[in-house]
Amino acid sequence: MHSLMEYLKSPELVVRVQEFFGIEYLRKDQGKIDSTTNNGNLPSSAAKKRTINEDVARSSESDSNDSSDRKSDDISNNGKPYRVTKKFWYYLFIIGTELGDEIFYATFIPFWFWNIDSAVGRRVVMVWSAVMYVGQSLKDVIRWPRPGYPASRLQKKWSLEYGMPSTHAMVSVAIPFSVLIYTYDRYVYSLPAGLAFALIWCAVICVSRVYLGMHSVLDIIAGLALVVSLMIPLIPIVDTLDYVIVTGRWSPIFVLFFSIMLIVFYPDSGVWTPTRGDTALTVSVCAGIEVGAWLHYMLGDFSSPPSPPPYEIIWPSYAMLGMLLLRTVLGLCCIVATRAFGKSISYAFVCFLLGRNKNELRQSEDTLENKNKIIVELSYKFFTCAMIGFNTQFLLPNVFKLLRIGRPDFYTEI
Repeated sequence: MHSLMEYLKSPELVVRVQEFFGIEYLRKDQGKIDSTTNNGNLPSSAAKKRTINEDVARSSESDSNDSSDRKSDDISNNGKPYRVTKKFWYYLFIIGTELGDEIFYATFIPFWFWNIDSAVGRRVVMVWSAVMYVGQSLKDVIRWPRPGYPASRLQKKWSLEYGMPSTHAMVSVAIPFSVLIYTYDRYVYSLPAGLAFALIWCAVICVSRVYLGMHSVLDIIAGLALVVSLMIPLIPIVDTLDYVIVTGRWSPIFVLFFSIMLIVFYPDSGVWTPTRGDTALTVSVCAGIEVGAWLHYMLGDFSSPPSPPPYEIIWPSYAMLGMLLLRTVLGLCCIVATRAFGKSISYAFVCFLLGRNKNELRQSEDTLENKNKIIVELSYKFFTCAMIGFNTQFLLPNVFKLLRIGRPDFYTEI
């Protein structure tokens, strides 16, 4: 079992996946697996040292010989020890990995609320937030590094984070499969088609993380196993909890208090990583959405649907499609404005309370010893992202209603 885990964790296996999908290492020994060393596991330190020395000795010759090939390739390796030979997989996996990024969340979640189903949306966001919190926390507890030599990283964005488990893999299951589960009894559609879509979504994201050199195969497997074990109890709990939060008299107090405690008592890894800030983002968006839904209910905006589910899916006419695009464009512009305004105001306000210059603090280094910056960063992210969640659920649907472009069934989605 130990040898199997070491094999799944090894960067050499990452190299094999990369080469299978068209990553060509320009240095002949880069990425090659020494089958005679350690039974196919990580090479010994002497072998590593010899390989590195050989790489250095041949680096100038290799760069010279391959210069013409690199110039003819649309994706230049810019001095990197690899070249992309199959661009289809490259672009597919670049898009796939973005499905677990902040930009995707900031567009997908509002779009779903404004144009599809907010009741399903609230539950999916709660599952996503819980899964991300557990996954990000475990990263900073386990502290396994991301794949290193001989694998190359095609992306650097998350390099400062630890690798185990892969939260991209967890989200690749949490979002599409929670959507599938929560819509199955609510709408009439083909379950096999929905299941196939969710599986393809999951596969593209998971493979993209290994292809880009950001995770080992073991990171991916651990993330998938963890999210499945979490979703088994989460799905029914979240379904009940959402209704309790929306209809409870004092729900906002408990939601905001619990959210703040989760951020405050987030486990530190001993070194600074951006995972705590990312976790604050997911928790605060969920809190803002739930508080917005609660306010809808308390103001009497929500009402029972005219007929019980399941419902037929109504494909939009040209007029409905026009209003969908108008809601999306107008809403996303407001979300961007909310983020800019909320970040500026909250950052300046917390710096004022701490007696620190905001420009100096923003340019200071990111370390655990820099407590003031951590407090400011977490505070502005909590305030800003909670406002984004609140506006997504409460403010912007009311604006759409006033402009007569709102979705008619929005206020029946308790």
